[in-house]
Amino acid sequence: MTSPGSTPDIATRTEHDLLGDREVPADAYYGVQTLRAQENFHITDVPVSHFPRLIEALAQVKRATARANHQLGALDDERAAAIEQACEEIAAGDLHENFVVDVIQGGAGTSTNMNANEVIANRALEIIGRSKGEYQHLHPNNHVNLSQSTNDVYPTALRLGILLTFPALVESMDHLITTLRAKGEQYSEVLKMGRTQMQDAVPMTVGQEFNAWATTIEEDVERLTRTASAFQEINLGATAIGTGITTDPCYAQLAIRELSELTGIDFVVSVDLVEATSDTGAFVTFSGILRRIAVKISKICNDLRLLSSGPRAGFHELNLPSVQPGSSIMPGKVNPVIPEVVNQVAFEVIGNDLTVAFAAEGGQLQLNAFEPVIGFNILESTRIMTRAMNTLADRCIAGITVNEDVLEDNLRRSIGVVTALVPVIGYGPATDVAATALETGRPVADLVLERGLLDEARLQSLLSPASMTAPHRPTPTGTMPALSEEQLDSGEITRLPVDPDQAS
Repeated sequence: MTSPGSTPDIATRTEHDLLGDREVPADAYYGVQTLRAQENFHITDVPVSHFPRLIEALAQVKRATARANHQLGALDDERAAAIEQACEEIAAGDLHENFVVDVIQGGAGTSTNMNANEVIANRALEIIGRSKGEYQHLHPNNHVNLSQSTNDVYPTALRLGILLTFPALVESMDHLITTLRAKGEQYSEVLKMGRTQMQDAVPMTVGQEFNAWATTIEEDVERLTRTASAFQEINLGATAIGTGITTDPCYAQLAIRELSELTGIDFVVSVDLVEATSDTGAFVTFSGILRRIAVKISKICNDLRLLSSGPRAGFHELNLPSVQPGSSIMPGKVNPVIPEVVNQVAFEVIGNDLTVAFAAEGGQLQLNAFEPVIGFNILESTRIMTRAMNTLADRCIAGITVNEDVLEDNLRRSIGVVTALVPVIGYGPATDVAATALETGRPVADLVLERGLLDEARLQSLLSPASMTAPHRPTPTGTMPALSEEQLDSGEITRLPVDPDQAS
């Protein structure tokens, strides 16, 4: 009986390891080595269970190895079946709360591997009618970890975990691309001024701007998928340093075949297992693609914040959806909070990539001890980028509207449109017109007509949306559309007459 205010006694079981005996909570599926890891690595407060796909990957690797060991006669029927059932349950989502070790840990992932070994063993013990901790019947190391080392299981699980995780990012990228394309279609005929170096440049359509954002994300969908395929080469069967010590000669191929069958992913054994056990090149490359995507998405968000700035003292070309009040002191203020949060996600991903690079470089001799932080940062970058893409698409892009009056006024007052006239009136006269327009504030079109450089019909043709937002060939009477691919292929190119006044 406990006294008032005291903590009730918790039922425990005694477990033993290299360092001695410890009391483990009786109902816990993890064991003594996991308990020690909890005490040693109180770092991020982010447990391995934060990444369910990584837990699923660990379970599938352990299931595949159990199958291989059973086929080779190294694991009896009862234990093999119990281990496989436990792994199947964990892969389906059970017992994840027992994966409690911190994602960042010393030991090259040994604590994560032992956490999995102990949870699988204790669940398997229950399946064969034994109690948790009765390892004389089914042991975390002797049976669950048979023919394995952390040094081949952990990197294999990380690779599988990423392969299971990244399709959600691809899906979110596709969703953002579709949303941007729809907005581009919606405003495909609306003209605006393009800008370079924060200065007026030449006209474009709002649709072209949105489609350009879509294209820059679209470029990396295939690149990300192609890069991820490098994770299909694994070192399972390498054990400690790549020599395959403690394994049957047929084990590696069997285990990888079983893992491929379980996951539907075509894994292959690395050509050089010693090299593969210490190499983290695939992680570096994949993280670099995540950084590339982050840089691009952050640039888009910078553009959105600029184009929506104001509403009275900024660009005010776009209206972003109002999703929450913007200030605790300034009434009526609404901030671009969605682009801002996506910017911050991008900064995090860029920083994570630097961590991955340092961790990969820090590996020594036959193993990289820093794979836990590599895995954590890649999985976290993938997770938050997936959410950021969906948030940007649904909470911002889909609801954007355009201030067409502002765009029209900007076009009317801009000197950038004079660029469309250069092929016809020449660079010198166009420069004089631009300087006068800038000095007086008068529209370019009025000055061109006033100086008799063009007549009204010709001017309107050159300043039409079609002429100013796509390649066109000027003619003495107007403009001609760009040559088609068929005309270019056939060589049917009509030469235009040269205006002697412009030939010089």
